[in-house]
This record gives sequence, C-alpha cells and structure tokens, in this order.
Amino acid sequence: MTVTFDDILAAKDRIAGQVDRTPVRYSRKLSLLTGAEVWIKYDNLHFTGSFKERGALNRLLQLTPEERKRGVVAASAGNHAQALAYHGGRLGVPVTIVMPEGTPFVKIDGTRQHGATVVIKGLDFSGSTEEAHRLRDEKGYVFISAFDDAGIVAGQGVCGIEFMEDAPDLDVLIIPIGGGGLIAGSAIAAKAMKPDIRIFGVEAAMYPSFTARRRNEPPKCSGQTIAEGIAIKAVGEIPFALVNPLIEEVLVCEEADFEKGVAFLATLERTVAEGAGAGGLAALLAYPDKFKGLKVGIELTGGNIDARMLAVVLNRELVREKRLIVYRILGDDRPGMLSKMSAVIGGLGGNIIDVVHNRLALDVPAKGAEFDIMVETRGEAHAEEIRLGLEEAGYVLRMG
Repeated sequence: MTVTFDDILAAKDRIAGQVDRTPVRYSRKLSLLTGAEVWIKYDNLHFTGSFKERGALNRLLQLTPEERKRGVVAASAGNHAQALAYHGGRLGVPVTIVMPEGTPFVKIDGTRQHGATVVIKGLDFSGSTEEAHRLRDEKGYVFISAFDDAGIVAGQGVCGIEFMEDAPDLDVLIIPIGGGGLIAGSAIAAKAMKPDIRIFGVEAAMYPSFTARRRNEPPKCSGQTIAEGIAIKAVGEIPFALVNPLIEEVLVCEEADFEKGVAFLATLERTVAEGAGAGGLAALLAYPDKFKGLKVGIELTGGNIDARMLAVVLNRELVREKRLIVYRILGDDRPGMLSKMSAVIGGLGGNIIDVVHNRLALDVPAKGAEFDIMVETRGEAHAEEIRLGLEEAGYVLRMG
C-alpha cells in the first residue's frame, strides 16, 4: 500500500475548513539557546490539543455510509482517541476507544467529553490494540489504526504541506515517531515540495521501535515514559515502508531530554507541550551539533499533558538548574538552631521553601537532628554561595 503526494493533496481538500490550520512561528529564544534557526509548528493549538485531527478526520470522511452506521473502534493512549471522538461526534459516527491502563486522566476525560465510549484495557498500547481488534470482531466496528492506515498517513501529511508553505526555507524537519504516521505523511509532503529537505525522527529511549526495525533487531521497549504518546512497541508496517528511505537519522532521546523540552517550551515559549510533543526540541537540545546554523522546523505535536505532571516536570527542571536545592544539615536539636540556619540562608538571598526534621536516623546523635532545608536560589553559582556560607558558619552539610 502506498501514499502519494496527490493523496495528501486530496486529504487537504477533503478536510479543509474542518481542522484548524495551526501557526508556524520563528523562535528567537530557542534559536539563541540552540544555535540553530528554530521554527515551531504549534499543533498543540488544535481543538483536541494535538496533530491527530487531520488524519482522524480524513479517515472518517472516507468511510462508506454503512461503515459510518456501524461505528469505529481504535486503540489509543489519548490523542488519536480525542481526535477520532471529536470528529466522529461531529459526523454522527459512533466511536469506541480502548486506552491502556495508566493513560493520563486528561486524555481519558477529554475523550469521554467528546462523546466516545472509553474502555480501559491493556497494560500498554499493544494490549489495547488486541482488545480493540476483539471488539471489532465481536461488534462489527471498523478498526481505525492510529498510524498503520493509508488514510491516516495521508491526513497527517497535510501537516507537512502547511509547514513547508509557511516556512519554505527550512533545511531540516524534526518529527517525533510513535507508530510513524505523522513522520511518514509529513516527509512525503515535504520532500515533494522541497526534495533536499532533511528529515530527522525522534524516539524515546524506552521505546526505540523504529530504530530497532531499521537495524533488523527485535525492539526492546518497556517502562513508563513521559513521552507516552510515542510509546509504541512496533512501528506501523505502512508508515515504515513509506518513510524509512526518507529519514536521514532517528535520534533517540532520554527522559531528561523530553523533560527539558517540556520545561523550555513552557518557560521560554509560554506554550504547553506534552512529553512526546516536545520531542523535536528534546532532540535539538540533546544533539545540538547536528543542527547548528541550520534552519530547523520542530513539529510540536501536542499539548495534552496532565497538570500534575507538568508541575512535576517544571519543578524537576528547577532542581537540575539548582534553582531549587535541598541542603541536608547535621546540627544540635536545641531551640534556636533552625532560626540561625535560616538567618544564614536568608542573609545570602536564599528563599526557604520547606523544612523537614529527621530525629530518628541512627547515624545522627541522639541529641542531634538532620535538617532538610529546601531553598529557592538564583542558580548554580548562588546555590554554591549559600553552601559555602553555611559551612563557614560551622554547619556540617551531608548533601547539597
């Protein structure tokens, strides 16, 4: 099965006026940070919060009247689910979604709010897909893959057309890879419009299924990744065959890279990205030498991150930058000790966030205590200044 540029152009016409055309904007801050000329396509601004709307709508519009009446079923960690639910509701097509256990609540709730029936089944995407196939066979639903479907790939390719129309001088596109539908469609479109553009994929280190497939190795995929949107154990057959010859390199990123991507998009660009959505920036931060001086397009695929997880990621980045640090101090357990420590920290400009006393540690004298003092600082140099100030005041630091 193949997907051509003509198929993508047809999909563009088919979905016109029913899916938002998201903006492409130049980022001065990220360009200064990375040394590349960075352009971002904000697909987190779609109504359902991700790029998935184009493919889902294109596929639904290709159903026969009889198939629309029967309804559709899909397995999804959330974004395909919400897109299918929303446009299925608009078109009067019944939608059933099977989601893995552990799917973020924001994605489950979003899918239900769009009117879909949600089934929580399977430890991962593979398990959910098995259940979706079972429901297809039992209920007669039409199964719509999140990526392994020509109609889905063609719809996602409209993203590539929009990107190249709005930023025609790009040298590089960096696109996250889960099942491969987005990168396949976008690469076909981008290469048709600019044959010398370079395509890079991004995978999570816990789920490097495309990389393994390229090497003819069995994929070693497991674990809880913040990039759950691309946590796929097996890349789709259709997208892999289409895009493998078009991708220059697949960049594998660690969890910390995705966290930094989410945090920098929030703090520098003032926009919310989920873990997978920040994959393009994660790769740019992890492999800066590959892109210095180039015009780089980043596909911000989605912004459906749980609010609690976003808070965790932002706080973890503060810890990495030592703007949030815990000083563990061994001291006497007597009145006035804490106020004296606080005076040192406050006098040096530190802001105390939290204090925990530990009087039961067996390696602490019975008349002593450990004080874990969480302090907000201006950065690494300031954190070191406070540490030295505490030591000069006679306090013994166990951790900094």
